[in-house]
Amino acid sequence: MVSKSSVRSKILVVDDEPEAVELLEFNLKQAGFEVIAAADGAQALKQARSAVPSLIVLDLMLPEIDGLEVCKMLRRDSATAGIPIIMLTAKAAEMDRIVGLELGADDYITKPFSPRELVLRVKKVLQRGRAAQAEAEALKFGDLLIDAPRHLVKWRGKPIELTATEFKLLVILAQRRGRVQSRDQLLRDVWDYNSLIDTRTVDTHMRRLRDKLGPASKHLDTVRGVGYRFVGA
Repeated sequence: MVSKSSVRSKILVVDDEPEAVELLEFNLKQAGFEVIAAADGAQALKQARSAVPSLIVLDLMLPEIDGLEVCKMLRRDSATAGIPIIMLTAKAAEMDRIVGLELGADDYITKPFSPRELVLRVKKVLQRGRAAQAEAEALKFGDLLIDAPRHLVKWRGKPIELTATEFKLLVILAQRRGRVQSRDQLLRDVWDYNSLIDTRTVDTHMRRLRDKLGPASKHLDTVRGVGYRFVGA
């Protein structure tokens, strides 16, 4: 029999403020997670590659290497590219949020934050990948293969690395091919949020998804003023 502790999701908390780390660690452990920590960007990269956490809570303002650069480096490394990232920052400006999402963050939360809200965000991001795998079988559209059970996307046999959020977004659109999905609908079905984040988040993830899909992005159609749909036989 597998013990409960052996299957707990491991969360890497990256922040140079000891009080913030302590607060996050306490609340995440209370929610049943295993927690490891890093105090700067270099240590964060080392921990992410050696411990391979289930999710990373990443502060933007870090010594050595800042959070945006850490996110960029994690996404470029195939060993860490799929690890979900929630950015934690005191910067509330829209541009900072958009840049973080463009670089590969799955979600963001601004300081000061509610520990309860952050734990909820962590759970929701982790659930996205699991839900996408449970909801669909392999789908094939010409040279594009979307294998939900194995969390795998291929174009002409070549794997495409997607984050959990990008993967769920693609799976939902593919499952509903031909039907237009509004930004609000995608926020509810992919992010499980009701107006907690603005619809630009959807647009940012769609741009990232299209960039990663390359030629396969022809299957993603923008319906101006409404939302998006998946097209393909």
